[in-house]
Amino acid sequence: MLSSLFILSDTGDILIEKHWKGLINRTICEYFWDQVLASKKSNGSIPPIISTPKYYLINIQRDKVYFLAVLQSEVQPLLVIDFLQRIYETFVSYFGSTITDGSIKDHFVHVYQLLDEMGDNGFPFTTELNFLKEMIKPTGVLSSVISGVTGSSNVTDALPNGSLGAINWRKTGIKYASNEIFFDVIEEIDCIIDNNGHMVSCEVNGEILVNCKLSGMPDLTLTFNNPRMLDDVSFHPCVRYSKWENDRVLSFIPPDGQFKLFTYRVKGVTQLPLFVKPQISFGEGGGRVNVSVGPKVTNFGPQQSKTVIEDVMVTIPFSKSVSTTNLTCNVGSYSMEEATKVCKWNIGKIPKERSPLLSGYVNLIPGQPAPESNPSLLVQFKITGFAISGLSIDVLTCSEAYKPYKGVRAITKAGKFQVRA
Repeated sequence: MLSSLFILSDTGDILIEKHWKGLINRTICEYFWDQVLASKKSNGSIPPIISTPKYYLINIQRDKVYFLAVLQSEVQPLLVIDFLQRIYETFVSYFGSTITDGSIKDHFVHVYQLLDEMGDNGFPFTTELNFLKEMIKPTGVLSSVISGVTGSSNVTDALPNGSLGAINWRKTGIKYASNEIFFDVIEEIDCIIDNNGHMVSCEVNGEILVNCKLSGMPDLTLTFNNPRMLDDVSFHPCVRYSKWENDRVLSFIPPDGQFKLFTYRVKGVTQLPLFVKPQISFGEGGGRVNVSVGPKVTNFGPQQSKTVIEDVMVTIPFSKSVSTTNLTCNVGSYSMEEATKVCKWNIGKIPKERSPLLSGYVNLIPGQPAPESNPSLLVQFKITGFAISGLSIDVLTCSEAYKPYKGVRAITKAGKFQVRA
């Protein structure tokens, strides 16, 4: 499968190189970086798969680093992309929520230890996070002091219990005083709205994260209120796929601790949680800006009195011909980046007593013509306690003698939410 793996910074510097099947020259990264620079010049995105006369390059960009896999023969691209994503998620769990060149350099030894365990001859091997943390202790001040004083390694000599069994994602002999399991239903809206307020496209990408603290070897069955609306589902290996195909029910023995149960997509969403009404017009010498934002309370159903839209930010990328702005807002604050001509209106939490409004004028550089088209606004927001798709967990049954406590939380966020002015 993978011949080599390179991890590059956002400036093209090689941070990590791992070779499984012979040494591949670093010049392949120069070829890849030329493709990155070319895509940036054309305001496009780097293709996930790049074919060269000798190699296939498959890459993902996360935070401020690029993960580049080099292959000498054809394989399923999604298998490689999923493996790269697993590596990134493992790094996040070990080194922090944002992966940068600094965090990679600070944990240089841990990175190579993790890559040695996660890949065997270029094939995915141990990718279950709970087992990895049993084998390679996470970094920390205390663990660094102990290893420095005692000279002990952070890598265990023995494999975790159950790692060689049929259920290799859960170790045996787990005991908790209080048996509980928590589910986070997290959904992101990708949406495009035209200048008339009509929805051009809209889909919801969701995932269910689980924090399992159950004793023994529990066999769980999870049902949903409307599972037929879920498309493109991708499950954790613990899920019995045949049960889902036949009955639309999740049957699984969960790993211990935190894990991602499955991801999904929902199409055909027609109701949005908020409205954004931009009115931007340009004339000779300048233009008028008027942007209003507010909740669509009728779309929250019985939860509308408790639902709060927070972390709201509207980004307006003005044309380079704009020289100065004279804007005011009645809620939040705004800032203008002079170099990029990007206006960011940070609303925060939308108040219930009034609708946020940004209005004012922009001035053009003397002699510059008016922009040919109005900018497209990018919107960010978060709603806790609300799932835009309407998906909810119905019943959880457990095979063990105890009755576990079940906690469910829903979060809706904006993904690529674009409003054309």
